[in-house]
Amino acid sequence: MFIVSEKNGPHGMLLVVTDTEILGKKFQQGKIQLDLTTEFYKGIKMSEHDVKEILKKARYLHLTGQKIITLAVELKIVNPRKILYVCDIPHAEVVIG
Repeated sequence: MFIVSEKNGPHGMLLVVTDTEILGKKFQQGKIQLDLTTEFYKGIKMSEHDVKEILKKARYLHLTGQKIITLAVELKIVNPRKILYVCDIPHAEVVIG
């Protein structure tokens, strides 16, 4: 399961997808921090099937967690060489053409 938040902006939809088990936690490695406690990450629970469908609608993606990153790599949305790791938690931000 994933936590999904849609944010509509002037340039298209931003989709924030986070693995459920890391929501509400903070990870810091040096100067880089993932703060998954903020309102930005809060959303609704969705299954993998539903996330696959909604990924097609977004222009901007903000993805955090092993499960969502693995799915995004499998769907060829995320380049594995462009993944940022903070305390072994993968994170990627993508702009879709």
